[in-house]
Amino acid sequence: MHESTGVPENHTAQMGSQQVTLPVVPVSDDLSIALMMVIDQPVSVIETAGRELAAHFRAVEPDIVVAPATLGIPVAIEVTRALGLDDYVILQKTRKVHLGDALEAPVHAITSTAGASLLLDRARLDDVAGRRVLFVDDVISTGSSSGAALCLLEEAGADVVGVGALLAEGDGWPEALADYTDRLFALGRIPLFPR
Repeated sequence: MHESTGVPENHTAQMGSQQVTLPVVPVSDDLSIALMMVIDQPVSVIETAGRELAAHFRAVEPDIVVAPATLGIPVAIEVTRALGLDDYVILQKTRKVHLGDALEAPVHAITSTAGASLLLDRARLDDVAGRRVLFVDDVISTGSSSGAALCLLEEAGADVVGVGALLAEGDGWPEALADYTDRLFALGRIPLFPR
């Protein structure tokens, strides 16, 4: 426990069948979060979480998995593998040379210091248009990033059959994703830590 703020140094969260211990870090002068960085977790932890997320959504028979870069990539890979699929689509956050005419949606995440955009490569439009899409991410917090991604997918003609996350953070995301509550599932919950 940090004596000056009363905020714990770590938080242990239940994520499906597993427990993960996450560092609690400040994101502003008055708020700290339990920071889930999938790239800092063992491969076996993300593989198990991906398998459990896939098991939840198997009945909706997704054709393809979509996730945002960068931390959604390991989740997309493991969920895709567990569903027996062989392709996934990543929504980019950095405009590369091949994304000059990409579909774009602005986004602001709780862990980002500035606004950004999600970009869908037009070369991948046929992979989502008219197809049953499962959108996955590591953490859903305010719901703004996921909401932007889902708008982008719908603009591309996707049939979004599920929205999955390893963890849901705080209480703001249900309102932001109200149109998807019947298709939304997270393996666990983590609180916000007011300072």
